[in-house]
Amino acid sequence: MTLSEAEVIVEGLIFASEWPLSPQDIAEIIELDETTVESVLENIRKRYEFGALTIRNVGGAYQMVTKPELASWIEKLGRPVINAPLTVASTETLAIIAYEQPVTRAEIEQIRGVRSDSAVNSLLERELICELGRKAGPGRPILYGVTDKFFQHFGIRSLEELPLQGITK
Repeated sequence: MTLSEAEVIVEGLIFASEWPLSPQDIAEIIELDETTVESVLENIRKRYEFGALTIRNVGGAYQMVTKPELASWIEKLGRPVINAPLTVASTETLAIIAYEQPVTRAEIEQIRGVRSDSAVNSLLERELICELGRKAGPGRPILYGVTDKFFQHFGIRSLEELPLQGITK
């Protein structure tokens, strides 16, 4: 397979996939090494630099999306772009979960100083957080963490990209 053929195939895979694809996923499908796949992905990204679409890296995986600046035009198609902002309570709760995960609801509430049921439920509905399991101990409380959708929503690849200023652990 030539590099040009690989670019066409990878572009097609990313376009057709409902979910972001990692270089490892792509490498397994097209039977090339990850380094070559990453090079192919970079070539595709460069081709889309000045177009309506872009290849976005989300949590170490790639997906094809329309550029954010086109949202108002896309809304006119009758497909609303959902940009409802998070409430302050949800934002605080999400930040705690992102920085402290895995974390229980009681631990979130201890840090915030108020009940967080509504915020946690809202974040679960938006699929920005998920249940990671249960903590050992009395009552075996649910542990929460962020999802791939969290990384997509904020346009970051990993938790290491979160700002650390003012955070103490």
